[in-house]
Amino acid sequence: MIVGETTDVGARKPKAHGALDPVLMMLVVLAIAIGLTWVVPSGAFDREHRNVIPGTYHAVPKQRAPEYLIEPARSTDKTAYPASLTALFTAQPAGMKQSAGLIFMIMFLGGMFGILRASGAMDAAIDRLVAKTGGRVAILVPVLMIAISAGSAFLGLISEYLLIIPIMLTLAERLNLSKLFGLAVVAVAAKIGYLASVANPVALVIAQPIAGVPVFSGWWLRLAIWVVLLAIGVLMVLRLARVEGTGVAPTSHAGEALPPRQLAIVLSLGVAVVVIVVGSTSFGWHDEAFGAFYIALGAAIAALAGMAPKAAAHAFIDGMKSMMLAALLVGMAAAVEIVLREGVVLDTIIDALSGLASDKPSWLVGQALMAIEMVLTVLIPSTSAKAALSMPILVPIAQLNGVTGQSTVLAFLLGNGLMNMLSPTSGMLLAYLATAQVPYSDWARFILPLWGLLTVFCFVVIAFASAFGYA
Repeated sequence: MIVGETTDVGARKPKAHGALDPVLMMLVVLAIAIGLTWVVPSGAFDREHRNVIPGTYHAVPKQRAPEYLIEPARSTDKTAYPASLTALFTAQPAGMKQSAGLIFMIMFLGGMFGILRASGAMDAAIDRLVAKTGGRVAILVPVLMIAISAGSAFLGLISEYLLIIPIMLTLAERLNLSKLFGLAVVAVAAKIGYLASVANPVALVIAQPIAGVPVFSGWWLRLAIWVVLLAIGVLMVLRLARVEGTGVAPTSHAGEALPPRQLAIVLSLGVAVVVIVVGSTSFGWHDEAFGAFYIALGAAIAALAGMAPKAAAHAFIDGMKSMMLAALLVGMAAAVEIVLREGVVLDTIIDALSGLASDKPSWLVGQALMAIEMVLTVLIPSTSAKAALSMPILVPIAQLNGVTGQSTVLAFLLGNGLMNMLSPTSGMLLAYLATAQVPYSDWARFILPLWGLLTVFCFVVIAFASAFGYA
């Protein structure tokens, strides 16, 4: 019954609440990217492995014949071609192929949650949590957000938190709050943690060696930034809760102990979180490994719940269906970068933007570096890919203008983190929104005031860091 109800509601959502708006938005962004390949000159840097070699930018002749509007042509090292109109359709399968690991991980995560919902353990555990805390949001929000944000700031967790969003949505429902609140608890905390990246191995292991500074050095300023920004984020989420109201009415059985089967399922989820963290940080797990783990976890939950194999299979499939929109958006976001890369315009854009950071006072150079990274994040949401493209070019420019390598890394982290909270090309943000069934427009209305406040703070911090030789 639970599975059937979930499926039925999910089928009606796109029409009733505009859940397909992100798809239309991504189509517009993809069309703009195609247009840029026609108007922006093509050019390229030489590369050593993934990293560009500074000072090697050269123009690549571009053919703009009208027939290329319809007939696609593949760019080479000697000749570039703009994207054809057919790329509006062909780039999407290419983007999904490029992001296949993440897409299947998201779908298998949905399947696991389909089984978890059918078991009833998650609802019972949330009921008990609400009863034990009296539904006091002022206690729940800070504790949850600190834990989530610390995972991003110190371990680089971000896609792993798709696992948490459905749990937070159930908690929001029990508190008589919106899905936006449940999403905000996870997304605001995770994005702020990734922005600060106190000891984030994903970002720092790539960016700091390029900048010529020891990995994880300069942690003290990033820690201070994390504390301040997270405090602001917690206050904004608490403000959202106050605006929506918290008329909590726990059920009569909410305070009862969980039955043995449900308790075992809840404990297995706790173990799963530990396994995910260890697998990610110690064993180098990526999307494919996480996807396999979610399949195994779903099977374990079904066994602990005593579900019949046929019922578990149906629940898993229904859960996968609920994540189809998230999977589609991840592929579409990757398609934007593919179009720009195949049109050979990404290097031209970074070469042009790098001029903004030249021949200025050091404090202004730091702000320019951060602004450049913000623009690049819209075009290249991937943190590692953006570091490989931008850092080798910006570090020498920063040094010539008296900005330390540590400040350049900080500008990269802040610009990357800020725009991934808001950018419509961020596949992970869109996956968060689709998982929570929150339209992008609702998220933008909520996050823009907070984003503006964080942006002003970060521009001030990078100016001081650049001016006073942060190292």
